[in-house]
Amino acid sequence: MPPIHRRPLGLHTVLGLLACASLFLTACASGDSPAGTIAVDGSFARLQNEVLVPSCATGGCHVSGSGQVVLTGPSAYDGLINALPTHTGARLAGLKRVVPGRPDSSLLYHRVLAPTHRLPVDLGPVMPVGRASLSAGQVEYLVQWIAAGAPRRGEVADASLLADRTAQSSAAFQPLEAPAVGSGIQLRVEPFTVAPTFERELFVYRRTTATDLYVRRIHFRMRPNSHHFVIYGLDPTIPSFAVPSWDAIRDIRNADGTMNVTNMLTMGYHVFFGGSMQPEFSYEFPAGVALRIPARTGLDLNVHYANYGTAPITGEAAVNLHTIPVGQVTKVARTINWGNQSISLPAGQRTTLERVFTVTDSTTIFALTSHTHRLGERFLIRIAGGPRNGETIYESTDWEHPAFLILPQPVRLGPGEGLRSVVTYNNTTGNLVRFGLQSTDEMGIIFGYAY
Repeated sequence: MPPIHRRPLGLHTVLGLLACASLFLTACASGDSPAGTIAVDGSFARLQNEVLVPSCATGGCHVSGSGQVVLTGPSAYDGLINALPTHTGARLAGLKRVVPGRPDSSLLYHRVLAPTHRLPVDLGPVMPVGRASLSAGQVEYLVQWIAAGAPRRGEVADASLLADRTAQSSAAFQPLEAPAVGSGIQLRVEPFTVAPTFERELFVYRRTTATDLYVRRIHFRMRPNSHHFVIYGLDPTIPSFAVPSWDAIRDIRNADGTMNVTNMLTMGYHVFFGGSMQPEFSYEFPAGVALRIPARTGLDLNVHYANYGTAPITGEAAVNLHTIPVGQVTKVARTINWGNQSISLPAGQRTTLERVFTVTDSTTIFALTSHTHRLGERFLIRIAGGPRNGETIYESTDWEHPAFLILPQPVRLGPGEGLRSVVTYNNTTGNLVRFGLQSTDEMGIIFGYAY
């Protein structure tokens, strides 16, 4: 198939990219614990009052109107028990938010495990983001409550565990070991400091190799408190002044929290290559399929860390690009970057926008993810045309943590067929909102891989 191109953004829109890059965690910035505790009448009330509200429902996270599962107030219980998660990967893994009697089938349990706990699929970032992990006692209390049937009322867990502040047992962070010579390359963002009560997001442009690479597996590893690690290529139309220098750290925030516009000119020409929102995650393409990296090109590494504590923390990230010999490649993959720029959302109402993206040659799509800003309430991807016309193949109702999905059944498209994005936005503001790159604007993008 021919390359799937992405139109570069004009420089007048690049100036807004900084706010876009920072919007992921603005709803979870520092703040006092919200009101939302309930009268103690059993283990769940203790769990909510002493763990969920102070640790997870802070600074606008997991409260009513946040777009996330509500962990405050009396409605929290019904929103957890046997409820389907909004995260696509968790649903495909057969998890529910809380399954009475089954901690291992409960997403809440997996999401509060220490960051070095490795998950088999993309289940979203470890909670709470940017703060210390729950203690071993708090996690054990949660496990006891779920294992006992997760009752709404009644004492079924040892309350003394909540006073146990022993850290969860987990192996110390180990840097990712590089692939063996001839089987891939490693790209790193070396250890860096994140100041207290600060979000640090930076880019580093790294060289690849002097020969073409064919990547079949991508493996990410990051230190705790990472929000995301995204790899970008550069659109070939990028002007020379916007090409970053090799290996230079480009922070998007100055020390005082203001945005560094100069460091962000490159963002208007980024093309998605791969990414993870988990501290440890890897995915592999179908047999014989590989993503080509041309010789002597570079990849722009983007890491985002949040530190809501009172002491500095260390960030670090690495990615292994595992390769196969060209003789084993039967299909060369391409990245998908399909976005709807015709967005106009009237104030104070929900709006659903649809856009069809078609291909000109036979195409097989085997991986998808999505992107909106905070007004994005639901993102559906449906097949447009062909024998599977209208079939929904991807759904996300979590704008902040959209799943990266290797499709169980790849989508084969013929010329003139494509994908339809069906995105519902809830404009709770008093202003008309249009397409743009600032946090007050909106987007609707399909990312993925195809051949």
